[in-house]
Amino acid sequence: MPDPLTVASGISAVGALVSAWQLHRRTLRAEAEIAHLQAELTAERHAASHDPLTGLPNRRAFYRLAATLLTDAEGKHLVAVVLDLDDFKQINDSYGHAVGDHVLISVAERLAAFAGENLVARLGGDEFAGLLAGPTLDRRWIDHSARRLSEMMAAPIQLGTLTLRVTASVGLAPVTCPKQLAEALCQADAEMYRAKGLTGTRSARQLVADY
Repeated sequence: MPDPLTVASGISAVGALVSAWQLHRRTLRAEAEIAHLQAELTAERHAASHDPLTGLPNRRAFYRLAATLLTDAEGKHLVAVVLDLDDFKQINDSYGHAVGDHVLISVAERLAAFAGENLVARLGGDEFAGLLAGPTLDRRWIDHSARRLSEMMAAPIQLGTLTLRVTASVGLAPVTCPKQLAEALCQADAEMYRAKGLTGTRSARQLVADY
């Protein structure tokens, strides 16, 4: 006949193992739930600060990140960039918004490739902006960079059997401190409209208000 003490000890041991196993399962579930909540929070933060179509930072994130970069930009030469597609509405009207979206994604990819590790963003519609570090703030370098970026944007975009060539007007202006960011963007905006060949420019108050 089994010793009652031995049986009791065995039961206690089994109970302890079951309790430990249940605790381990609860711990794993809690850890999984925390990981899921953290992933959701990260996704929500990313969605709040990035353009859903191109994946670039959005307007609000651009100003925040640019201000931070300018605060830590001691000794760097930084240039504000504004880019606007030419006659983009005709693409949507002629080929549909799906093609227009593909064009915007291609433009975003080319702008990001041109900028490298520098900040670029989609401000809205067909308007993009950036904050680029350069070797100098010499006017010749700025003009050369604007031409290179315009040429990159003008390369054909292949969409199945459809080949599109979309041009972009580009404006660049030096920026030296966080407080000068809005002014530099307004100057780059004016340069962009001069490149577009328009006589008038958009009101500078809009960019200042955005900042």
